[in-house]
Amino acid sequence: MSDDIVASVVRQWQAVSPGLDTGPMELIGRINRCAALLQQAEDAPLRAAGLTRAEFDLLGAMRRTGRELTPGELARETFSSGAAVTKRLRTLQDSGLIGRRSDARDRRVAHVGLTDAGRDLVDRLLPEQLAYERSVLSGLDEETRSGLSGQLGELLVQLEGRLGGRR
Repeated sequence: MSDDIVASVVRQWQAVSPGLDTGPMELIGRINRCAALLQQAEDAPLRAAGLTRAEFDLLGAMRRTGRELTPGELARETFSSGAAVTKRLRTLQDSGLIGRRSDARDRRVAHVGLTDAGRDLVDRLLPEQLAYERSVLSGLDEETRSGLSGQLGELLVQLEGRLGGRR
């Protein structure tokens, strides 16, 4: 067993309850700990540009789809709540990175798109962000990264099917 913090917790549980199956804790605990550490590390290129990961995800969704999106579509694309998207869009609009226009048929519907400044920012930041993420994972060789990615993909498909997280 590796000597990470989860291994320590598992050893403590096994000492208290030797017959306890800690397998799920070992996997889910490590996934949660990795996620927490990655969130703590933040995203240096994004932070330097004055963006949060969630704001960049909205900009990225608009860039990769290549079209205007409604706030509801952005919420689905980024797995965010409508209220969170609305707040982030306001910040991005105030920064001049996105523009909004009302739907011609239904004025209650807004269409959100990147401004030239927003598009340029995404195009500049994405390679920097990917390089940063590559450096975070640099302790793992390509085979390990690829295997882990595939295994996590399988887990994600299972969880999305079971827990209703699919788009």
